[in-house]
Amino acid sequence: MKASAKKIINSLGFNLSNATSKEEVISLIKKLKPHYVGIDLIRLGAEGDSGYLVPNDLENIEACFSPGCDNKLQFEEDCYQKGMKIFVADKTVEAKDIPDKFSFLDKFVGAISNDDLITMEEWVSKSNLKEDSDLLLQMDIEGDEFINILSMSKNLLDKCRIIVIEFHDLDKLFNKFYYNVASSVFNKLLENHICVHIHPNNTAKNISVSGVEIPPLAEFTFIRKDRIRSKLKAVNSFPHKLDSDCVPENQTQVLPKIWFE
Repeated sequence: MKASAKKIINSLGFNLSNATSKEEVISLIKKLKPHYVGIDLIRLGAEGDSGYLVPNDLENIEACFSPGCDNKLQFEEDCYQKGMKIFVADKTVEAKDIPDKFSFLDKFVGAISNDDLITMEEWVSKSNLKEDSDLLLQMDIEGDEFINILSMSKNLLDKCRIIVIEFHDLDKLFNKFYYNVASSVFNKLLENHICVHIHPNNTAKNISVSGVEIPPLAEFTFIRKDRIRSKLKAVNSFPHKLDSDCVPENQTQVLPKIWFE
């Protein structure tokens, strides 16, 4: 291979001697194929960024946990209007900017607890919720989603009826280290949840690596498998009618067909 080609590949974060095979990447993508589970999707949150599609199965969810809330709180407000208690955590915002009706924690969520960080496990355990309560988890924390999901116990994940996560840097799936981490996270989520929706964030354009088209950032919605109400049916049309571009002035990034066909 010419030196210039090697340089381009290395600049993308790939090491030819330790790269993920195309077959491995496609296999993981196929596992994440969204399915219709007998529950229609609704939109919570604003049009554009910070709005997400979730299954209309919100009754009796006791609380929404939203790490990385920023100052965009329409999703949390909509959850509150659905009867949920709201717990938000973000060290980049000030308490005065958070409504008093929400429980606010001036910390980042991470793999350990200290003055600046708290684990999901400790955060939930200190929230005085019912032991058997269902939760909604909405997470957009700029790449830290991986370490947080890996750090969560199966018991805590299983309490989450609905999980909405924006995953970052998916264009690095051909990097073996990234792939190993990402596949561990997705496989952990898929043990007791199923993907029902994927929406590319059009902050970045879809890229193609080895003929596999990948959105660098995408919002995934999962529902716990015990909530499935019908025979699974693969979703074969994207975008959803309720999807909205995160950045209105940017070109729409449609979910590549390999992710759902």
